[in-house]
Order: sequence, then C-alpha cells, then structure tokens
Amino acid sequence: MKVLLVEDDQFHAGYLSEALQLALPDVEDILHATNGLEGEQLARRHSIQSVVMDLQMKERNGIDAARTIWRERPQTRILFWSNYSDEAYLRGIARIVPQETSYGYVLKTATQERLHLALRGVFLESQIVVDQEIHRVQQRHIRTHDTLTDSEYAVLLDMALGLSDKVIAVRQGLSLRTVQNRLLSLYDKLGVDNLETVPADFAINKRTRAITRALNLRAINAESLESAERDLQKWLDSHTEQIEKAR
Repeated sequence: MKVLLVEDDQFHAGYLSEALQLALPDVEDILHATNGLEGEQLARRHSIQSVVMDLQMKERNGIDAARTIWRERPQTRILFWSNYSDEAYLRGIARIVPQETSYGYVLKTATQERLHLALRGVFLESQIVVDQEIHRVQQRHIRTHDTLTDSEYAVLLDMALGLSDKVIAVRQGLSLRTVQNRLLSLYDKLGVDNLETVPADFAINKRTRAITRALNLRAINAESLESAERDLQKWLDSHTEQIEKAR
C-alpha cells in the first residue's frame, strides 16, 4: 500500500509517518507533499489511493486538493487531519466527497490510539470515521445557532463574496424573492439583530453583520471563502450573458 501525506509541518509529517507504520504494517511507501498543489500532483503521478490530508496550507488548502483528487479518482480514501473543527470544513468536505469512497476527519489533538483506529478504519476497512470531538463541536454549534440549510449556506457564501441579490438569484437558480427570504432566515439564525445595547433606530448593515457572525461562529472561514472565490471566478467566466441580463 502507498500512502500520501499532505502536511506542511515537518514535525506533524514525521509523527504521521510513524503512526502509519505502526497502524498499517503493510504500508510499503509513504510519500510526502508539503502543500495541496504538490499533493494533487503526487497523487496523480503515483495513482495514490490513500491520503492523509491537512486542511490549512498556503499552497492550495486541503478541501480544494481533495476535490481535485476525488474528481480524478473518486475511490481515493482520504483521512483529513486538522487542528480545527470549523463547521465550514465539515460542510466543505460533505459537499465534495464521492458516494463511492470512505473518508475520515480527525483532530490533531486526538490520541495516538484514536489516530491509529482512524487510519485502519478509513484505509483498511473503508469506513467513514469522524472524531468524537468533532461531533461534540457540531452539537455546540447547533445549540449556539440554528443549523443553516445547504441553500442558505450557498447564499451566505455568495453574500460574503459581495454578490448582489440579483446575481445570487441567477447563480443559485432562485427567484429574487426566494433569495431575499433566504437572507431573512440567515439574519434570524445568525442572530444579526441580537444587539441589546444598540438603539432600535440605530442603522446596522445586516449583510456585513451576518458575515461577521458567520465568521465568529465558524460557519465560514478563510479556506471556505478562498474556495468559493475560485468557484465564483469559474462561474463568472462561463455565465457572462446571464450576468449582463441580471443587471
């Protein structure tokens, strides 16, 4: 078995390499990439089927690298390994994982035993393995604010990218009224109006406030916005006529 480690921290890469050799004695070759772009290239060149993927990296984050790898080889098994349990990461993975593969998500704070179980579960037993701590974080998010639907989340990302209601409607295939209703729901779920010390007639930019709340609640983060920006640019390049009509 060949395994690809995509990790920009040398200490963590060494720790993972040792963990792999202990958890999976049949591993014959461990390749190492220091960023997502290099990871994509090595996975393609060596037809890698098993990957341990960091999420935060300067040259292509883990979500974007995994999306490319899965698009080219949908059966590749990926264990995501990160310091962070942001809701944005969970949503990002859920949106791109193919039905025909197994994957995992483990925090770097997990015990060595937990990491070994995750490596064996994903790579040998084709299981979906998500760290218990991540489940607890999800529950805390749910108690903090109502869970956003996929449609609301898509509108939130487009709003964070600076798109107008009209362009969001075109991009998401929704009516203008539906987009406005999604925005009202977002404002409510994100607690945009929960500013008790502000006078009732005090003007607040609700769009900006919603984005700030989403960042504070980790519903979106820098990596999700970077990915959304790339997706937006591709969409803009191929939908020029539709955008002109929406003006």
